[in-house]
Amino acid sequence: MTEERHSPGEAVDSVLGALADPMRRQLLDLLAAQGEVSATTLAERVPVSRQAVVKHLAVLDAAGLVSGTRVGREVRYAVRPAALDATARWMAALAADWDRRLAHIKRVAEAAERDSRW
Repeated sequence: MTEERHSPGEAVDSVLGALADPMRRQLLDLLAAQGEVSATTLAERVPVSRQAVVKHLAVLDAAGLVSGTRVGREVRYAVRPAALDATARWMAALAADWDRRLAHIKRVAEAAERDSRW
């Protein structure tokens, strides 16, 4: 239930840190499949306590990956795809940069090979 603002680099770091834990990835998958659910409902589907689920959800919330909405006495969590989309765009840009670098290395190596044959 956090509305923190991060710089683009901090946001990516936060998302990658949150996704580093397999249980948080599993919780995110469950939320994506089930929609808005409570920590109690999620705890019924994973091998950890409700308290552990709440702690994991707090990390996901701080990273902007989920949001919690109070409904009566419980908090229901849902996926917030924007942070994941921003991280995916960063990863795609990084991959494109490496592709360009590798293509340049290939051209240099091929040119060196052609020059060595003369």
